[in-house]
Amino acid sequence: MRILAVVKRIVQQMVRDKRALALMMVAPLLILTLLHYLFSSDTAIPRLGVLNADASVINQLKDQDIIVREYQQLENKEKVILEDDLDGLLQFEEEKINLTLTNAEPSSTKALQMKILQIVAAENAKKQAEDLTEFIKNIQTQLPNAPTKIGQLKEPDMNISYIYGDEDTTFFDQLSPILVGFFVFFFVFLISGIALLRERTTGTLDRLMATPIQRRDLVFGYLLGYGIFAIIQTLIVVFYAVKVLDIMLVGSLGNVILINLCLALVVLSLGILLSSFANSEFQMMQFIPIAIIPQVFFAGILPVDQMADWLQVVAKCMPMYYGGNALVGVMYKGLGLNEIRNDLLILLGFAFIFIVLNIIALKKYRKI
Repeated sequence: MRILAVVKRIVQQMVRDKRALALMMVAPLLILTLLHYLFSSDTAIPRLGVLNADASVINQLKDQDIIVREYQQLENKEKVILEDDLDGLLQFEEEKINLTLTNAEPSSTKALQMKILQIVAAENAKKQAEDLTEFIKNIQTQLPNAPTKIGQLKEPDMNISYIYGDEDTTFFDQLSPILVGFFVFFFVFLISGIALLRERTTGTLDRLMATPIQRRDLVFGYLLGYGIFAIIQTLIVVFYAVKVLDIMLVGSLGNVILINLCLALVVLSLGILLSSFANSEFQMMQFIPIAIIPQVFFAGILPVDQMADWLQVVAKCMPMYYGGNALVGVMYKGLGLNEIRNDLLILLGFAFIFIVLNIIALKKYRKI
């Protein structure tokens, strides 16, 4: 009977907490639905520039679902690749072949490289078969003028280069900058949300709101107070990732710290805002599947440009989309502050919106 009494109390408690019950039942469905659409999206078709390629090679590339753009001449191949948004450039120069790959997404780059190598190898084998046939024909018809060395029939010399990374670059090299930003995002959210929630549950916030202090002063005070610890945590995570784990860093360490500090400011204000709608630590944890987990999917771990159009719109409403884009740009691609400026400004815009909403949300706690 005592066990049944405990069970009855827990059931009644859960039924009364409608939000906890709804999140428990609905949140997994939302995450599963999101994953379904993310992983069922069509993959992006690679774009390849070609120079001096035979028609047969171009046709084979198109047969492999590769968008081919032909060029007559090139001055700066890296500039052309980036400006025309190409995944690579294939150049034929007599018996030498140059393949330059963007390598912005190592997994997609490896797949494109394999397709190109297979096509080039098949075309080379075809040419060697034709040369061998011609060689035999010459022996049969005109022995004195026939070539004397079959060794002249050799595989073409292919030189493969990369704009970002190298041949040893893995998917984790692109993933690791995003993970650095996400861990800052996640743990600062926990610190800010639960800390302010404790202020409310202990009655400290009510006593503060009973004083003449203005709401904006209280919000900025919380942001600065918890921001000190957020900054310390951010610096620890960044330095540990770069100096101890030796995560790839091509750009400036200062820019990496700046991006993560902007992310920390955004999530600090977001955590404080969401804590206004929670009555316990358990309810605060319930915001994680709604506010935090989706950030992972749209931060760049899954290629956003390969998602459905409506998912790309959703991605651009997520702070981690801009934070992940900026971190990959600095740590993996070596971009400077000018190239990531727009991402930083958008992050600061998110922070401003959340701060304003925080000031508005505190209005319900002012009794006088």
